[in-house]
Parts: sequence; C-alpha cells; structure tokens
Amino acid sequence: MLDHLGIQVADVEVSLAFYLRALGPLGVQELMRIPVDGSFVVGLGGPDGVPTFWLSHAAGEETRELHIAFRAPDRASVDLVHAAALAEGVEVLHAPREWPEYHPGYYGVFLRDLDGHNVEAVHHGAPTAA
Repeated sequence: MLDHLGIQVADVEVSLAFYLRALGPLGVQELMRIPVDGSFVVGLGGPDGVPTFWLSHAAGEETRELHIAFRAPDRASVDLVHAAALAEGVEVLHAPREWPEYHPGYYGVFLRDLDGHNVEAVHHGAPTAA
C-alpha cells in the first residue's frame, strides 16, 4: 500500500547515523542525499536500491510520537537490531520477543529514536513451539 514514508527530525545527520547503525542489520543504507537549505534530505532503503524511508529537517518541534516498523528477514536480524541498539545506548522500549496478541509468529523489538519516535524491527514468521 505505501510507496515511501518521510519523517522530519531535529538533526538529519545525527538521525541518519542512528538509523544506519540501528537498522544496518536489516540492510538499511543511505541511497540518496539531496541538499536543502543548509541541511539535506536523505533517502534510505534496502538491498533493492529503492529509497522508501526519508529523513528531512523539521520546520518546528515535534509534538506527536510516530510508530515506524521495519520488516526483518528473520528473527536473528531482529536480535541484531536489538544488539546494535544496546551497543549505541539507545532506549529499548521492548526487547525482542514474540507478540502473539498481534499474531502467532510476530517477533519484534521496539526502540526509541532520537526524536522520541517508536521504531520497531519485526519478523512475521512461524510461531515458536510452546
């Protein structure tokens, strides 16, 4: 349904570094950089080379929390996102686990980005055996 998503951040360079470190295990990389008014807009994407997640400088203070979920190819990648977040001192809202209330096999980790947004890495797979 969605083609791409853009969010505004207080500091594009700092937020870019956060997303590259935290979501690097999912293959997230910088694909485009467009200079704008002393800053830049950056397009991030995965191995397909399509920029689907964009960061740009906020015109004002953010007043609402966004929830952004990035699809992981497997549970190990979700765990790697968690490890990267811990290594960077990022606030972990919820450590990796299965969330059966969403659906069996829903395995995710939830982080707080530098602008206060709830960022998730999730894998939709087979549930673990009980």
